[in-house]
Amino acid sequence: MWWGSPDKGRTKHMTQHFGYEVDRLYLPVLLPFRFKRDRDGVTLSGDAFEATLGFFTVTTARDNITGAHITRNYRWWTAFGVRGSRADDGLSFGTNHNAGVCIHFAEKVPSRLSKSGHSALTVTVEDLEGLTAALGGDPDRDS
Repeated sequence: MWWGSPDKGRTKHMTQHFGYEVDRLYLPVLLPFRFKRDRDGVTLSGDAFEATLGFFTVTTARDNITGAHITRNYRWWTAFGVRGSRADDGLSFGTNHNAGVCIHFAEKVPSRLSKSGHSALTVTVEDLEGLTAALGGDPDRDS
């Protein structure tokens, strides 16, 4: 983490980066996406939210985020890579099948998989509680 320069009306803002928790068994599947462990993840800076996994990126304003909560125990065959949900319009950036943070948006965010957008994004970051709290969610509430 590093301290940014002052914004109007603010003394300082902090840029936070949350890297992925990677199950090494999934690396052969993640590498074709051009996944880079030291670069990819979720970055919060000022009023911006950006999540990357290889050549896939989701960006939005932080005030478009309506909630975040921790989810756990995914089926292994649906847990890795970039994929859309069959149940709803959600998107996942998955690097393990243990746990992630589901982030909900007021207005759908577009991606390479859906120009009409996604109302939620699940990311399997290392610091589940830290990202959930940074986005205004309750890190003690799992779903």
